[in-house]
Amino acid sequence: MTAPPVGRPAAPSWSDPGAPPRRGPVDLPGPDGDNSIAREPLWYAYGAGDDAPEAPPWTWVPQPPPDTHVPPPPPRGGGPRGALPPGTHARLAALPFPAVPPVSPYAAEPAGDRLGRALVTAFGPQRREPENPYNDHRPYASPRCLFPVHAFADGGAGMPWRLLEPDRHALTGTPAAPARNILLTGRYTSVPAAYQWFRGSLIAIELGFVLRSLSLGLELFGVPARLRPPGPDSHRLLPALGLDDAWAWSLPFTVELDGAQAPPGAEPVPEPPAHLDRTDPALAALIRVNRAQTYGSAPAPLTTAVPEGLGPSAAVPDWAELLWRRHSGRMPRALHGMSGRRARVPAEALDSAARWLAVPPPGPELAAAFATMKVTAVVQGVDGRTDGVHRLRDGAAHLLHADPTAPERLEERYGYGVSPVNGCGIRNAPLTVFLTVRTRELFERLGTAGWGAVQHAAGWAAHGLCLSAAASGLFARPVRAFKEIPTQRVLGLDPDEMVVLSVVVGVPQPTGGALLDLRL
Repeated sequence: MTAPPVGRPAAPSWSDPGAPPRRGPVDLPGPDGDNSIAREPLWYAYGAGDDAPEAPPWTWVPQPPPDTHVPPPPPRGGGPRGALPPGTHARLAALPFPAVPPVSPYAAEPAGDRLGRALVTAFGPQRREPENPYNDHRPYASPRCLFPVHAFADGGAGMPWRLLEPDRHALTGTPAAPARNILLTGRYTSVPAAYQWFRGSLIAIELGFVLRSLSLGLELFGVPARLRPPGPDSHRLLPALGLDDAWAWSLPFTVELDGAQAPPGAEPVPEPPAHLDRTDPALAALIRVNRAQTYGSAPAPLTTAVPEGLGPSAAVPDWAELLWRRHSGRMPRALHGMSGRRARVPAEALDSAARWLAVPPPGPELAAAFATMKVTAVVQGVDGRTDGVHRLRDGAAHLLHADPTAPERLEERYGYGVSPVNGCGIRNAPLTVFLTVRTRELFERLGTAGWGAVQHAAGWAAHGLCLSAAASGLFARPVRAFKEIPTQRVLGLDPDEMVVLSVVVGVPQPTGGALLDLRL
């Protein structure tokens, strides 16, 4: 997943004559910039009721380039290491895609083994690509392959949490009791400081990716579970994880495996250290916003991650091959970006994408946020479809207006264009999808918790699109690097519609590079 460099271009807004009426000033949420990093805090302020938000003073403070960022060491659990069961790849290869059996064929296996295989399915490394600057690759997309969202497991009854270490194929910590809860939380300091306030959205979006990936693993191995979103006491869970920097982690989501609620810790999570207001005010601000992202609903059953009625895939025979084929567009010789070639694709690629994008996430708040999102796609070279801008709704695509120039114009508005060190396949992409929301309406419906909920819902939806692309033999690259205001012009969006996430779906360009298999 890529995000734009900090910049400060200004551009007038515009809406298509056929679009709904404007809801506010032409320059919503403000004229201070048109990329995601600059506009993110403005959208939050506008959603919360500020009709003329101004960029925080730290927005234009120079930052080190993202490539110079050194993330903190990954957390390592203390205590004995319990290996996850081997053989998950073979079991996934025996499950034909796209069928999801109503009763898992592995239901007779011990519950602990089935959970272990679900965790491997969701988080386990798939491959290493020696010529790719970002490694290793898991079943879901992550910005710069940083994987800032981590999973912890506990045995209930106040037992200590154990850390899932996917690279070690293990759960680490004591005691090794059967897991009753899985906790998901993200570490903000893992993401380069150059992304400023946007680090909060990157973590929230990846949590949505992880949630759908884990839901799929649990579903395939027949492990029932419920999702408990962050509640008023969730902040107390972070110190219980044994983290030295608990303040730097997002409020956790808990996946309850047997109905046992994770007991809250005894101490509240520390406030952001005082020095952050001076050394990294954007980080301090996004942490305070995250602490307001609490929900009031009870745990909800994990819903299916897979749309019903999918037809067979010509590219992948089984679930193991689907996860192996998911990628974000490869480049040769350690170059950055994505490559892609112009080619016609069958109508199934768009139909499947629309259906995967229509599956709502679990829980009433995430589902409500999901319902507020609009899905708009720029389509070209799809059999039986007109090149132009389409609305994806209720599992189907509907033409808004024909525009064969839209992909080229989108590429001109992308923050990482073609260069000697970077590839950009947008003008050749058969499908570029935009998930957008009106933040004012979102906050009116869900309060400030809607901000996190819509990011999680967008990640959930986008991961489904990534799997759909793999099933169609395509790549899918989640991005937030489009200049927002001119992109609104191409899509015919209103000025008060924020781009939550975009996904470029392209036809892979072979690079000849090696793919080292890391699956077990």
